[in-house]
Amino acid sequence: MQSIPTKINVIIVTYNAAKTLQKCLDSIYSQQYPAIDIIIIDGKSTDETVQILQDNANRIAYWKSEKDSGIYDAMNKAIKHLTGDWVYFLGADDELRSEFSDMAYELNDPNVIYYGNVLSDGVKRSGELSPYYMAKGGIYHQAIIYPKTVFDKYRFNTKYKIVADNVLNMQCYGDKTFSFQYKDHLIANFNHLGISGTEVDKVFEKDKSALILKNFGVKIWSRYMFRLFKAWIKG
Repeated sequence: MQSIPTKINVIIVTYNAAKTLQKCLDSIYSQQYPAIDIIIIDGKSTDETVQILQDNANRIAYWKSEKDSGIYDAMNKAIKHLTGDWVYFLGADDELRSEFSDMAYELNDPNVIYYGNVLSDGVKRSGELSPYYMAKGGIYHQAIIYPKTVFDKYRFNTKYKIVADNVLNMQCYGDKTFSFQYKDHLIANFNHLGISGTEVDKVFEKDKSALILKNFGVKIWSRYMFRLFKAWIKG
């Protein structure tokens, strides 16, 4: 274990999340890892979310409630208030598991994006991913802990309303400054009923093949295009 734990910012963006937010926060409070700062950006909720934020204000490093233009706009706002060397994005309807702390102690390289596993519908997902699977399907964002250095260089592209996190990961894969490293820890309970699990990002689907070619290269792009061609042939 590190003798002096480096600080992790856990970022939560909320909108009318009163039913789940306190449980989400409690899962952070219960962590053994001692250096976690919580940042919450709320999209001007109309339920009891703001009251919950006020009730927890002494345990939240920064929070604000104001209108935004979507999830990734709110995440970009949160990034402006980072206080730590590591960044983790958690849904207001998700929960951290105890192994998050185990993984947190293993963070040591500011040029590595670390990812573990999440529990969804009682199933552990997704294990260590090949570059092809990262290009085709991506990593659950609740499984990833980013070094702050990523956000010294990049922001979420808000033209992608649902999977801008996947686009960011593609950019990071194509940027040889960074690498991805898998840790076999089950770090969060993931609620798959959020927007990314129920809707399709049509702008991303239009751009996907070009993003794969740019960031993963011709070999993986060719494999992906062949898969699309086979699916088209089958009808």
